[in-house]
Amino acid sequence: MLLSSHDDFTRLREIIVGSAANYTGHDRDVSFELFHHENLTGFRSDWAYPRLVTPTEADTRPEQWAINRRYAAELAEDVEDLAQVLADLGITVHRPIPLPADPAPIAGLGWTAPPVPALNIRDNTLILGDEIIETPPAIRARYLETRLLAQVFTDYWQAGARWTTMPRPTLTDASFDLSYARDATTTLGGPTEPIDDPQPSPYDVGYEMMLDGAQVLRLGRDLVVNIAQANHARGVDWLERHLAGRYRIHRVYRMADNHIDSMLLALRPGVFLARHDGIRDMLPEPLQSWKFIVPPQPDTGAFPAYGDADLVLTSPYIDLNVLSVDPDTVLVNADCTGLIKTLEAEHFTVVPVRHRHRRLFGGGFHCFTLDTRRDGTCEDYLT
Repeated sequence: MLLSSHDDFTRLREIIVGSAANYTGHDRDVSFELFHHENLTGFRSDWAYPRLVTPTEADTRPEQWAINRRYAAELAEDVEDLAQVLADLGITVHRPIPLPADPAPIAGLGWTAPPVPALNIRDNTLILGDEIIETPPAIRARYLETRLLAQVFTDYWQAGARWTTMPRPTLTDASFDLSYARDATTTLGGPTEPIDDPQPSPYDVGYEMMLDGAQVLRLGRDLVVNIAQANHARGVDWLERHLAGRYRIHRVYRMADNHIDSMLLALRPGVFLARHDGIRDMLPEPLQSWKFIVPPQPDTGAFPAYGDADLVLTSPYIDLNVLSVDPDTVLVNADCTGLIKTLEAEHFTVVPVRHRHRRLFGGGFHCFTLDTRRDGTCEDYLT
C-alpha cells in the first residue's frame, strides 16, 4: 500500500470509499447548526439548511433529528454501488470500519454527541503526497470519525507513509468564529437566522483551528484553501508552518462557507469544473487563465421531493461534487443529465453512478472518497 496522492485528476490507483452503515440521525447542536447554516432557496419553500434550534430550559440537550430509514438504506445501497463501480474500473478500494448499530456517545470537555459513520471522509483528512494529515473537525459528532479509518491509515503508515494529526479543538461554544453566519452579506442565497451568544465554559481557549480537507484544492505543489472565518485561518496558519518549503498555499476568501469541492474542482491541468465563472477572479492569477467549465443550473426535478421531517443539508449544486478517475474520465451522478452532457461535449468520458439522497447527507462522490494513490507527482502546475 503505497500512499502517493498529489492531485484530484491524474490516474487513480487506490481510494478509500466511506461507509453509510447505521446513519440514523443528526445531532443538532451549535457545531452542527453553524457548519450547515448557509441558506439557499430554489428547491423548497423554506430555507434549505436547518433552522437553528434553541433548547428549552427543561431540556438542554441538542435535538436529535432522525433520518428516514428508507432514505438511509438507499444511501447505503448507493455508497456500496459506488465502491463496486470503482473496483470494476480496476481501482483498489479500501473501506472504513462500519459504525456499530448502537454506538456509545462520544464526549469532550463539556459536551457529548452521538457519533456518525465515516461517510464524508474527504472532510477530516487531507492526503498530501505520502502524508496523511488528520484535520481538526468542526462538528462534535464527527470528532472521532477518523478512528473508523484507523486500520487503513495504519496499513499505509506501516508501508512507509507519514501520519500527522493537526491539534484537536476543544469545541466549546466559544471556540467558533460566528462572523460568517452573522454577516448576511456573505450568504449565497439569503439571510440566516441569528446565532445566539455562545455559552461560557471553563474550557474556553478562544477561537480554535478548524479546517476540513475538503476546503483544500490540491494541485501538485500548490494548495488553494478556502477561508471563511477565523477558525479556518488558524488552521491554514498551522498548515503553512507544517508544510513550509514543501508546498505553496494560496488563500481564497469566502468562496464558500466551508468546502471548496462543490464550487471548484480541477478535472485536468488547465481545466476547472466551476459553479460559476466569477470564481475565476477569486483565484491566484496563474489559475485565472485556466478553462472554466460551467454546467447549466441544476434541474430541481432531478432531486427527490422531501417533507418537513427531512433535513436538507446541501444546495442543488451538490452534483458538481464529481470524482475524476483520470484526466479524461469522471464519475457523475446519473440523475445530473445537464452536467453529463456538458462534460461529454468537452470530450470527457462520463461514468454515471446513482446517488439519490445527496442533499440529505451532505456529500457527493468527491466527499465520499479519499484518494490515496494517483500517478501524479508533486508537479508545478502554476508556472
